[in-house]
Amino acid sequence: MDLEGYAIKMLKKFKEEEVERKLSDRIAEIKDWNIEKSSIWAKAVIKEVKNAYSKSNWLLEYFRTGVTMGKFGVGSRGRGDFYIHSKIGEVSGVSAILSPKDLDDAGVVEREGIYIVVAVDGVHSRLSEFPFLSGFHVTRAAMRDVYVKGAEPVAVFSDIHIADDGDVGKIFDHIAGIATVCEATQVPLVSGSTLRIGGDMVIGERMTGCVGCVGVAKYITPRKNAMEGDVILLTEGAGGGTIATTAIYYGMHEMVEETINLDFIKAAKAIFSANLLSEIHSMSDVTNGGIRGDAEEISKVAKKSLIFEYEMLRKSVNPKVLKMLEELNIDFMGVSTDSLMIICPESVAEKVKKTVKSVGVKIEKVGWVEKGEGAYLIEKGVKKEMKPKFRESAYTPLKKVVGEEIPRDFEDMKNKVDEAVIKAIEKKKIVLKKFRDRLSDL
Repeated sequence: MDLEGYAIKMLKKFKEEEVERKLSDRIAEIKDWNIEKSSIWAKAVIKEVKNAYSKSNWLLEYFRTGVTMGKFGVGSRGRGDFYIHSKIGEVSGVSAILSPKDLDDAGVVEREGIYIVVAVDGVHSRLSEFPFLSGFHVTRAAMRDVYVKGAEPVAVFSDIHIADDGDVGKIFDHIAGIATVCEATQVPLVSGSTLRIGGDMVIGERMTGCVGCVGVAKYITPRKNAMEGDVILLTEGAGGGTIATTAIYYGMHEMVEETINLDFIKAAKAIFSANLLSEIHSMSDVTNGGIRGDAEEISKVAKKSLIFEYEMLRKSVNPKVLKMLEELNIDFMGVSTDSLMIICPESVAEKVKKTVKSVGVKIEKVGWVEKGEGAYLIEKGVKKEMKPKFRESAYTPLKKVVGEEIPRDFEDMKNKVDEAVIKAIEKKKIVLKKFRDRLSDL
């Protein structure tokens, strides 16, 4: 529970004495404290909130859009989320070989002829109470993002945040999940941070955080390099954090073990060892809202049209996972299946397939690249547009309640987001000007 956020909201509705009583009750309920002790905390929280928000400074303010994360679908791997990602690129500033503007899996800079590739992935929000799984899957995801840019991972770092009442055992179980991937791939975990979410202001047991990975490469394989005439290959994916979450929250726990594998990394390493990188145009992993989301983003940055065959896409999903998804009425094209996508000339495709299959990983041609724009699906001989929904496929009972439909006021919300981007850039420019003015005085 966010005590600060609760106090801010309640002080707008009730007198301070009433807020103190309500807050004391909530703290006592969650902490199992007596009212006397929780009242002392409540008073301190209210005092901090009043001091922080009774007056302001221009640096402390931000443009308030009135659009919430949930309503806009941020983090839900759909159209709202993708729009926010595109806007982050506008604020990000200094250019790079690959930056947020490129909507790619990782960022890339170049130094003395070597490409340095950096990726970071957030812990799956629904795996807070399953720290080993969260550590394993987020580490594998960060490594995947480095591999698909043509880089060999050289180091991993982590950041763990656990709320005030969280058991410290979560730290070690989470690190064990990270270390399992690191030791299996001989990539060291070199640094990190361990903090409480919100310090004293957030109570409860929630855990969040991220894992990052750094790699080096001689060649890179960005999404934007997909070319007309290329074919699209996909390895068989059994999913990661998303599929594990589906299995857990639908009570199908036996499916979790299907996600614990390193097939993606085995396939990527085999391609590296066979010296095929220089012949491959683009690689990606099927994660961002499933193949629907990835296909649209690749089409957008490559300025090409991607065509997929429905039945071949079905074959790119682990049969047990596919069966679970279909039983639960979850669109497999709208969730992260963690397949390795390779886009290359047709003349190279057979060599890639043979190499990947040699390490025991299934791979098939699922489509091709054409002139044009957008992504399309061929099903039973009929070609139709393939677009992401507003959110990724609803893969838990609660997500099915939330739904996947586009809000009626989505365009209005986008306009407010655009305004927030402009205001953020303006603030950045003011602070940068102050730096430059001060440096010129030295």
